[in-house]
Amino acid sequence: MSAVTVAAPVNAEQTGRRVEEVLERLTASGDPAAAAAAEELVRSLMDFYGAGLARILHLLSSAPGEPSAGLLGDELVASLLVLHDLHPEDRDTRIARALDSVREHALDVVDFDEESGTLRVRARAGGGCGCGSGADARLAAEAALACFAPEVRAVDVRTAPAGPTLLQISTTPTGAGTR
Repeated sequence: MSAVTVAAPVNAEQTGRRVEEVLERLTASGDPAAAAAAEELVRSLMDFYGAGLARILHLLSSAPGEPSAGLLGDELVASLLVLHDLHPEDRDTRIARALDSVREHALDVVDFDEESGTLRVRARAGGGCGCGSGADARLAAEAALACFAPEVRAVDVRTAPAGPTLLQISTTPTGAGTR
């Protein structure tokens, strides 16, 4: 009986950075032929995997039921589909899906600036002082968006007030203590 090895989780953002680092090293090596060959290799592999993913989506879409819903919610699969411009959901739907994956931060989309790639969101305060942690919400949102909506390059989190301001009401009527 053979043991099954489980591969370490693959992160699309880290993998992309690694590919860029390797290509930079080849370019910096001073051998333009090697750099060009490496870039051609990456392009060929991207085309090959993109065609395979497109075929998978086509076959899934023609199958009865909704098997693709689970695939679209998977960070790795979603990032590959976006990378190859194959993701069937529009940008706003993918942004909503990403923010839903970090629902503990209760983020609502305010707007998206396509030119800068900045997504403005409002974090609903969870009670208490209403201060919340915007930095934690921003980091969580950026991590989720990297897979589902990489066109979002920055997240601007604003905290919404928890509710109306509470008024202090005294238990003694005005003027009751002055006689």
